[in-house]
Amino acid sequence: MNAERERQVGLRQIALLTSIPAILLLGPLLGWWFGSYLDRRFGTAPYLMIAFIALGFVASGRETWKLIKLATPPDRKD
Repeated sequence: MNAERERQVGLRQIALLTSIPAILLLGPLLGWWFGSYLDRRFGTAPYLMIAFIALGFVASGRETWKLIKLATPPDRKD
C-alpha cells in the first residue's frame, strides 16, 4: 500500500511540474496581448504593454513558486 501511495505522489508531482513551462509562457504572452490591446485603444504605446508583460512575469513566477511548493512532499519524520 505504501508503494502505491508513493507512486501516486510521484505522478502528481510530474503532472504539476510539467505545467510550469506553459505557465511561464502564458503569463507574459497574455500580458503582451492585453497591454497591446489597451495601447491601441488609448494610444499609450508601448507603456501599457511593457507594464502588463512585467505583471505577466510576476504572476507566472508566483504561480510557479506555488506549484513547486505544492509538488514538494512534506518532510516526514520516520
